[in-house]
Amino acid sequence: MASPQDKIREKVAGELRPSEQVEAAFGAQTASNYWLLAVGVGFFAVNEFRSVVVTNERILVFDSGKLSFSSPKELIAELPRSTQIGPPQGVFWYSTDALGENLRIHKRFHKDVEQADARITSPQPA
Repeated sequence: MASPQDKIREKVAGELRPSEQVEAAFGAQTASNYWLLAVGVGFFAVNEFRSVVVTNERILVFDSGKLSFSSPKELIAELPRSTQIGPPQGVFWYSTDALGENLRIHKRFHKDVEQADARITSPQPA
């Protein structure tokens, strides 16, 4: 069975430039899972999933709808590759606004954030 990261990579392949290589891919969400406890099924009304793809050239954030972060549908943000996402902290979730909106990244993707940040490249002078 393919990992969520592999599914994201496969589904965004057509959005990448010929010179781009994916360095990291992971899921995120806009609402805390604590909302699920508070509002139950209403959680799906307030939460949006995101797929984050870090390439050697840029960082792409895709809307993935309300059901899964491994189904990127529409590009909603493009950030410079020099953007630092972490360092991730927290027992279960890491919250960051570095990707254009406040996103929560689950612990299982913290290694992907660390990998992406470790490969940050400085903008090249013109």
